[in-house]
Amino acid sequence: MTLEILVMLLLLAVTFVAFFREIFPIEVTALGLLAVLVAVGLVPAGEAFAGFGNKVVITIGALFVLATAVTTTGVLEIVADYLSRRVQHRKWLAVAAILVAAGLASGFLNNTAVVAMFIPLIMILCSRLEISPSKVLIPLSFASILGGTLTLIGTSTNLLVSSIIEEVGEPAIGMFEFTKLGIVFLVVGLIYLFLLAPRLLPDRGAAAALTGKYGLGAYLTEVQVVSGSKLAGKTLKQAAINERYGIQVLELLRGKRRDIERIETMPLEEGDELIVQGKADDLLRLRREQGIALLPDVKLEDKELASEGSMVVEGIVTPTSRMIGKTLGEIDFRNQFGGFVLAIRRVGATLRTKVGRVPLQAADSLLMLVPEGRLSELRRTGALVVTSELDLSLRRGRFWWLVFVLLPLVVALAALDVVEIALGAPCAAIVLLLVGAVTPQRVYRTMNWSVLILIAAFVPVGQAMVSTGTAEFLSSGLLAVGGLFPAVVMAYAVLSMLYLSTSLLTEAISNNAAAIILTPIALSLGAALEVDPRPFLMAVCFAASASFMTPIGYQTNLMIYGPGGYRFSDYARVGTPLNVLFWLLATALIPWFWPF
Repeated sequence: MTLEILVMLLLLAVTFVAFFREIFPIEVTALGLLAVLVAVGLVPAGEAFAGFGNKVVITIGALFVLATAVTTTGVLEIVADYLSRRVQHRKWLAVAAILVAAGLASGFLNNTAVVAMFIPLIMILCSRLEISPSKVLIPLSFASILGGTLTLIGTSTNLLVSSIIEEVGEPAIGMFEFTKLGIVFLVVGLIYLFLLAPRLLPDRGAAAALTGKYGLGAYLTEVQVVSGSKLAGKTLKQAAINERYGIQVLELLRGKRRDIERIETMPLEEGDELIVQGKADDLLRLRREQGIALLPDVKLEDKELASEGSMVVEGIVTPTSRMIGKTLGEIDFRNQFGGFVLAIRRVGATLRTKVGRVPLQAADSLLMLVPEGRLSELRRTGALVVTSELDLSLRRGRFWWLVFVLLPLVVALAALDVVEIALGAPCAAIVLLLVGAVTPQRVYRTMNWSVLILIAAFVPVGQAMVSTGTAEFLSSGLLAVGGLFPAVVMAYAVLSMLYLSTSLLTEAISNNAAAIILTPIALSLGAALEVDPRPFLMAVCFAASASFMTPIGYQTNLMIYGPGGYRFSDYARVGTPLNVLFWLLATALIPWFWPF
């Protein structure tokens, strides 16, 4: 082992820990690794930012534009809702129809966008069919992941591996080269998700019990402004209840009138009732100092909070949300949307105290009390997926139909080797932007910049793996283990170990980062064994797309964590058998479809 290989391995180990512990955002960690590699001389300074000009980054960006144009029309939601209604008298057949639709759509669209569209539909379907969402949302995420294995553009990982091998002189991967094994994975996966997953998944109750799911019983109550109260005649802004007592006033009830939007500026009167959120000791201090009466017998749940003018809804912070990294105070959520965030649910925890000071993260679930008339505005921002509401109308914007002409055309031309996807996708995106079928502002909001930056930053890392000899060193380790097997099955054993290594690495870090690191190793294995490296490359592609054991392995797994009321153990219980099943299938079928 040379000093360069040792430094490279140490830096990769530190990066993996940073990815797993989420010390920094994933793209920041990637840029940090790139900067260190340049500083120590393992990546030439002139090549540090070559990844930003890599054609796969441009292609993925263009595909995001096409996906945005498709999702803007609302066609997918309408088709999926039609399918579910046709078979709704057989509830699990309706669920199967949704999973198949999500899987097929993910073969051509970004699966994060597909899951974002389907979550509200699943919540509505579960309410309609009296099924717990926890039985269906993990299968939705897994189906979308499996759908990504159908085509070259189904996942950014496939495009990335194809681009890397092209640069070293290997033939590019065809548009439908993945499809033969992808169909096997999708069909077997759907059968598993339909027959076995519901038995392994918990029943966490109906979607409607949002306040109960967030454990807000002790945090919400009702108070009354009684005779002689110091609050009478003052506005809430003047009384500064939130600043002085840490108590949030959510609604004002005056006779039959309920108000949520103007409560800050309305002078309080004796007899007014306020729905408030706060700790018990703060409420007692408010009563003692301001002269209000607590109404402890009132149990506030969804229907008690909601009124004709307001709704209790749940929203998920999307991976491309402008809210990420900001607090609710910095966003000015109250004034922007006229509502309140009652609680924040994060993977592994529910945050209730001082929610206004918590920097938001992707996939955070927000429990919100918002005016009904502002829901469409909230949805249009693209910052949140509102899980309990869905607009099932066809949105006929300018040239809305054009994307359904261009997307199949791009796929067909790439499949026939007439125009490669790296040229066709950007051209189609430019046409859609020029005719106004999708606006630049919407594209900027929905573009997954973290994925693009991660790939761009890691492309030189993959090149450094080769130039330092790290890829050859690691492949020799796999070959040494493979040497324990008879020569006739050695290549099969090495392929099996490569698939397993990629799959486990993907659970801990980004699937794209795992693919960039392991693709050079796959190429080295082919050269060392003097066989076609294609089977090893396919093992990396499929394994990097098979992330089922943890919520952090894939963005779609994170997105459904909050709405499904899941725990880490739920993913391991359902995902581990699926990962093992696909490992065995890949070991047997990859050499059959792509001989050594």
